Amino acid sequence: MRNEVAALPHPGLYPFTPHTFDRSGLHLSYLDEGAGDPVVMVHGNPTWSFYFRNLVLALRDKYRCIVPDHIGCGLSDKPPESLYDYALKSRVDDLEALLEHLGVRENVTLVVQDWGGMIGMAYAARHPERVKRIVATNTGAFPLPASKPLPVTLRVGRNSRLGAWLILKRNAFCRAAARWCVTRRPLPRDVRSMYLAPYDTPEHRVAVLKFVQTIPLSESDPGYDIVRDTALSLERFRGVPTLLLWGMKDFVFDKHFLAEWQRHFPHAETHTWPDCGHYLLEDAGDEAIGKVKEFLAKHPLG
Repeated sequence: MRNEVAALPHPGLYPFTPHTFDRSGLHLSYLDEGAGDPVVMVHGNPTWSFYFRNLVLALRDKYRCIVPDHIGCGLSDKPPESLYDYALKSRVDDLEALLEHLGVRENVTLVVQDWGGMIGMAYAARHPERVKRIVATNTGAFPLPASKPLPVTLRVGRNSRLGAWLILKRNAFCRAAARWCVTRRPLPRDVRSMYLAPYDTPEHRVAVLKFVQTIPLSESDPGYDIVRDTALSLERFRGVPTLLLWGMKDFVFDKHFLAEWQRHFPHAETHTWPDCGHYLLEDAGDEAIGKVKEFLAKHPLG
């Protein structure tokens, strides 16, 4: 099946030529920009590779930037649940298959945000020898910290018919994220429209809903075994240079998640922005990207 999203409203904000990877009959869109050591950027929900656009532009002169759109997201196909199970394991399998297809098997720098942390670090747990640097921003790679309750907005979306209806029929999750996930200043209208464009119909919001509904919170939840095993694997990366970039006004991945990252990665370099939210690369893009460039230069591979 082909993706049926209408033309992007402001294509100049996404100055790339996406590639397509056939994944069991579904088309997974991804960026492959520049040359050099691979920097793999893994997005979350309800974003897409557009979130990393300025980081790609800043790095592609020295690095090979690979940025997939998860199935159901961005410019990738958006199948019904009958054609794709939208499970965490499938997300990790997709990332692994794409990187195998591209021959990316060494000197990987992972840049992860939101669900991308869980997906990217689960991939890293499968191939710890491949991952040489980690950049994490407002994300997780372990169970929900005991000190952090699941926010009520996510609880409603995860557990109720009303929440599902609002996400699918009213696009409530995408619209709310475009407003609440930035705190320094509102997203410009054209940027906001680019975030919303791939999720223009209820049929194109299945992934948005499933990401919320499949948050693994307990042993009985599908995918919790991956979360648990990934958390247990994190000690293997204590020698891997790690950069933590955090918007402290994130209402989900807040100080509790940052503290857990610092517990697992006591060697990590950390930078925080007290006035920034979940979309740090929108709130403080130039500052955060500058920290990434400094970090990569400070820890060269080879």
